[in-house]
Amino acid sequence: MKKLFLLTSLLAMVLGMMAFQCSSADLTSARMYINNNNYDKAKESLLKEVEKNPSNEEAYYLLGYISGEQGEVEAMLGYFDKAMTIGNKFEKDIVQSKNYYWATSFNKGVALYNRASKTTDADSVKSFILMAADQFENAIKCEPDSLMTYENLAYAYINIGEGEKAVKPLTTLVEKKGDAQNTALLGEVYLNKGIEVYNKFVSSKNKQDSAAAFGYYDKAINVLEKGRESFPNDGNILLLLSNAYINANKIDVAMDAFKAGVEQEPDNKYYRYNYGVLLLNDKKFANAETQFKKAIEIDPEYTNAIYNLGVTYFRWGVQMRDEAEAAESNSEEYKEKLKLAIPYMEKYLETGEEDAALWELMGKIYGNLGMSEKSTEAFNKADALR
Repeated sequence: MKKLFLLTSLLAMVLGMMAFQCSSADLTSARMYINNNNYDKAKESLLKEVEKNPSNEEAYYLLGYISGEQGEVEAMLGYFDKAMTIGNKFEKDIVQSKNYYWATSFNKGVALYNRASKTTDADSVKSFILMAADQFENAIKCEPDSLMTYENLAYAYINIGEGEKAVKPLTTLVEKKGDAQNTALLGEVYLNKGIEVYNKFVSSKNKQDSAAAFGYYDKAINVLEKGRESFPNDGNILLLLSNAYINANKIDVAMDAFKAGVEQEPDNKYYRYNYGVLLLNDKKFANAETQFKKAIEIDPEYTNAIYNLGVTYFRWGVQMRDEAEAAESNSEEYKEKLKLAIPYMEKYLETGEEDAALWELMGKIYGNLGMSEKSTEAFNKADALR
């Protein structure tokens, strides 16, 4: 969980009051109560005043001021809006109040979020982050144009698995900021929700769950296709888009899209890589090999392409072995493909990736090639990481 940062400067909150020559007894009493910090009594007097005189601008402004002091940000904004519909005598004070409570709520949210990052109990983490999210929501109400508040709110919800709640702030960020990172994140939220709902369908067989899942996939595709147009070289967007196509059973659309991308920009490693992933999943191993090799030729340290080229050779070899067994053939040609996988998988392991499934895969490759010592070592590493 990344650390968030507090605002370094805050405006001081001061009460701006204008004295009018003719003030009612209730308004005069309210001012006195406010000066003595007796906000409950002040509110009581002000509510009486607006009931008798609904066009009293100062009364609504003071009700807003009191609500802010009592931490009722939404009520504060409501009263301020009412005051502004009557006149603009307190406009400067209202703007200052909104700025103050935006900064205050923002900093409270950051403090709660950072407190969560130092907590180990899962329930406490979620509780702190939900409280942080409430503060960020308040900050947005005070200052709807603060993009960093939307980002903090989105990250807060995502960190506790509340992806759907992150959709609204992320959508705002994509519309107002239009950056690749938040575009990808919004697409990923939709994609993950689709996968979650589809897994529910697998268990329930409820057709509504299936329809809902594909609805989320379509939303992911819509966001990510627009992202691809704006950021054609963003590898994360392209990868998420290809995954969305695959989950939505739009393999042909995905194939056409990334094939066209490769033809238009043959030196774009991301197009090459994503087209290769689609070919790999479609068991078109020779074509996948071509795409991954080209991606590595463009960028020799492109670890995703290196890994998937190794996987391509492994799956290709396994398919050849299974076909030979089905034909009752003693052919060991499949071993040549498995041998080709080794240098790529070993190079990927040099990145320091510690994953049980990866080491188990290495164990299978070594085992199929009769490299028993290395196979045992790989399986032991896999067991240690589980």
